[in-house]
Amino acid sequence: MKSTKPYLIRAIHEWCADQGFTPYLGVKVDATTRVPREFVKDGEIVLNVGLEATHQLLLGNEEITFQARFGGRAFPVVVPIERVAAIYARENGEGMAFEVTERPEAAAGEAPDAVEPSSAGASPAPTPERSSGRPFLTRVK
Repeated sequence: MKSTKPYLIRAIHEWCADQGFTPYLGVKVDATTRVPREFVKDGEIVLNVGLEATHQLLLGNEEITFQARFGGRAFPVVVPIERVAAIYARENGEGMAFEVTERPEAAAGEAPDAVEPSSAGASPAPTPERSSGRPFLTRVK
């Protein structure tokens, strides 16, 4: 059975757009994630995935891809769905958080691709902690 996570991400993104809010994506960075390393803090990054901040945004079932300007240059960003920790509105914090399980190869210290600093925005993402391994949803404020 397919995960509900990409469908929920798309729904929150659409809700943000309908409300005039800016959707932010909290990501747990690993070697499979292509993001600007300069903004990665404690293995996490928050990206502005609003329609005005991205170009060719695709919220797929396996990954989220888009182009954003980093240091004045367009750069393709790739975020596997499994690495998304949260999606929420910048203006009021409403959204959802997701459990992200660490993979052994990510813990081995592989570095993600590096790019220049971004106007897409970055800050630590709120992430829940839970040890059961079962997926759950949390309201992000």
